[in-house]
Amino acid sequence: MQKSPQRSIELDFFRGLVLLVIVVDHVGGSILSRFTLHSYAFNDAAEVFVFLGGYAAATAYLSLSVRHGTFAAIGRFARRGFEIYRAFLVTAGLMLAISCVLHACGVTAPNVADDDVKSLVEAPLQTLTEILLLERQPYLASVLPMYVGFALLVPLAVPLARRKPWLLACASVAVWAGAALASDWLPTTDDGSWDFNPFAWQLMFALGILARCQPLYRTIKAHRIGRHASLAAAFVVATLACAKLAGFGSDADFAVKSDLGWLRVANFVALAWLAADLVHAGWIAKAARKLTWVNAIGRDGLVCFVAGTAISLIVDSLLYRVTDGLLHVPFGLIADVVAIAALVAVVRVRTAYRSRVSPVRVAPS
Repeated sequence: MQKSPQRSIELDFFRGLVLLVIVVDHVGGSILSRFTLHSYAFNDAAEVFVFLGGYAAATAYLSLSVRHGTFAAIGRFARRGFEIYRAFLVTAGLMLAISCVLHACGVTAPNVADDDVKSLVEAPLQTLTEILLLERQPYLASVLPMYVGFALLVPLAVPLARRKPWLLACASVAVWAGAALASDWLPTTDDGSWDFNPFAWQLMFALGILARCQPLYRTIKAHRIGRHASLAAAFVVATLACAKLAGFGSDADFAVKSDLGWLRVANFVALAWLAADLVHAGWIAKAARKLTWVNAIGRDGLVCFVAGTAISLIVDSLLYRVTDGLLHVPFGLIADVVAIAALVAVVRVRTAYRSRVSPVRVAPS
């Protein structure tokens, strides 16, 4: 029996941390979210999530290709696309079910999917068909449809990233540049649109694949300009943080999230370089060894994302009801603790179940 390849604890740590940030960022009255990335940068955890998805996908594809061959890797990502589609349907169902229960209990909040519930009641068959066809994407389920396409493109993108990285990079940038026009091709309802334009966000996924397949960071870091690159990245991050805190460009076209504005990309690239410096220095590995529960969340990313959407919607809605939508520090901190504890509990239940079903655990791809 072949030994499973060792997982990157830094990758698991970053993925777990990002999933935790996503959960608290979607709780409107969260206190911790006042100190997360979106408060100090023009990008937020979404860019990190998609980039890490590309990095992890490339890692899994390369590992599968070496151990079981190219066709096995292609088949695995075809199944992965279906798994993500299924996760989208589960997430959409959770958003509708939770919204129905909250509405029945008299809880009203800005993020409750009232419009989708209303459509479901008035035209159930049409609404369900729209969800199945990705035309309707209830609150917090909207990031998953683009991942279906990304998973299916991994067998094409990874070999290209290894052999002709500049071709992949140029093609990705070209698609990103025309993303706003290409969005008209996306399936959608008459009164809806995709929160994440996949033609734009594929750039983040492609960057993750390229970062895994090409030693660009190591090459530059080994050169004498490596130190200057880190100083430049720190300058960009500091400058844009000051601009964000000053309220500059919040509603500008280049900061738009759905089409991944260029300022968001620039801010992310600078932050990613500094994060790579922390990995290179060994600090992330040290943190990962101490905060193993964060790693556990990162290892079970898809399930934790789906669970996190349900946790965020419930905690956010109840907090809004208790505080009347006003910022309340004690209740906000309690909501943060409850949300994080709930996500950790999901992982522990999953781990206990797996250990009972299969005592010898094989690292997931």
